[in-house]
Amino acid sequence: MDITIHTTFLPHDDPDASLAFWRDVLGFEVRNDVGGGKMRWITVGPVGQPGTSILLGPPAADPGITEDERRTIVEMMAKGTYGWIVLATADVDGVFERLAAGHAEVVQEPTDQPYGVRDCAFRDPAGNLIRVQELR
Repeated sequence: MDITIHTTFLPHDDPDASLAFWRDVLGFEVRNDVGGGKMRWITVGPVGQPGTSILLGPPAADPGITEDERRTIVEMMAKGTYGWIVLATADVDGVFERLAAGHAEVVQEPTDQPYGVRDCAFRDPAGNLIRVQELR
């Protein structure tokens, strides 16, 4: 069976701030940008990897979500506990410097973890946790 990850979802609460972070700070390319205002879906992905994308979208746009669920999502996003993703790079220290220079919220500086990876962590403007692991 040949299965790949094509697109994953991360929420945003400010599409312009999310776009600036993922495009301008992290260096991802914009693949699609549809909708308007807070109801905007932006697809970004790493340059040179057209088969892998992140869809940045409104977190509670599903009409089946209740108002209680919407409040919970908003509360979790505010605490930074709703969305997260793990990225990989050959140079975690270089990525850390780029993100720190771009004023991303640092959660963890580059660290050699006891389970064998070197990684760092940030939050994007929506509070999503982004862990960046070094490929070895």
